[in-house]
Amino acid sequence: MRGIALTIVLLVLASPVAAQELYVLGGYGVDSNPNRKAGAYQVQYLEGLGEHFAFSLSYLNQGHFPEHHRDGNSLNLWLRTNQLHRQLSLAAGVGVMYYYDTTHPPAGEPSADKHGLASMYSLSATWYTESRFLFQFQTYWVKANASFDTLSALVGIGYQFEAPSTPGPLAKAPPQTKRTTENELTILGGESIVNVPGDGHSQAISLEYRRGIWKFVEFTAAALYEGRSTLCDRYGLTTQLWLARPFFDDHVALGIGYGPYFAVDRRRPGDNEVFIPTIFTSSASFRLTPHWHLRTSWSRVITNYSRDSDLFMGGIGYRF
Repeated sequence: MRGIALTIVLLVLASPVAAQELYVLGGYGVDSNPNRKAGAYQVQYLEGLGEHFAFSLSYLNQGHFPEHHRDGNSLNLWLRTNQLHRQLSLAAGVGVMYYYDTTHPPAGEPSADKHGLASMYSLSATWYTESRFLFQFQTYWVKANASFDTLSALVGIGYQFEAPSTPGPLAKAPPQTKRTTENELTILGGESIVNVPGDGHSQAISLEYRRGIWKFVEFTAAALYEGRSTLCDRYGLTTQLWLARPFFDDHVALGIGYGPYFAVDRRRPGDNEVFIPTIFTSSASFRLTPHWHLRTSWSRVITNYSRDSDLFMGGIGYRF
């Protein structure tokens, strides 16, 4: 299921400092016309930029409204104040959301994948316990001029990757001093799901080479076959630039990547012509030995002909 696999966005950012917090939130939202309600959830990564500032990256699924299934990724900057011996953090955020809206028009019209930018405004209250676990209430307003607006309220639980000496947000931590990865070769397999209705499920496989190029920055090149269905028969080569970071004494590495996908889709008009969609990936690596690792990933292929797809994949690789 997409909702389960997308929690891989614990992945949602590896950056040069280590004041990271991860949240999983759920609740409800209403749309702007005519105020219909739908379930919503969010996976959010937040990092402090000091005592009173932070930024976050999130995956949001805004629910299944009539004629619209919209999700997306967001970037927000936060201004916060820490009260009650820093156990209560109150924050206001502003940012942008890049959305993927699968529209389902009335009978007789085809479904379509629509993309765009929306502004996002948020308020949150976070309670820091004496352990690394956190509790958060958050409400956000997404204003999308080319789509529809939403107002959502969510509650959930969070976790601090670095344990502070006292309860409260960790403002900053030592920077990463070495590359997350030297060289990795990984084979992955899993499922491809085309987002518009129809027979869009198939098996997918990929062979990926990964190279660390500077501290938390990586590069990948991969051969990808998304499988064959009645909606899509797509394959090609991908290249992505990544932000990545190791955790837990280098046993776990998390990252996000984005780049071009040089693809052929034999179901696309203009059969066998190379075209260039883009691909966004969140990934987690679990090191078993100094050389062998397991990797899991979620990728979103972003197209301009209503054949966006989600790839849920896992596999084994060798580090050298």
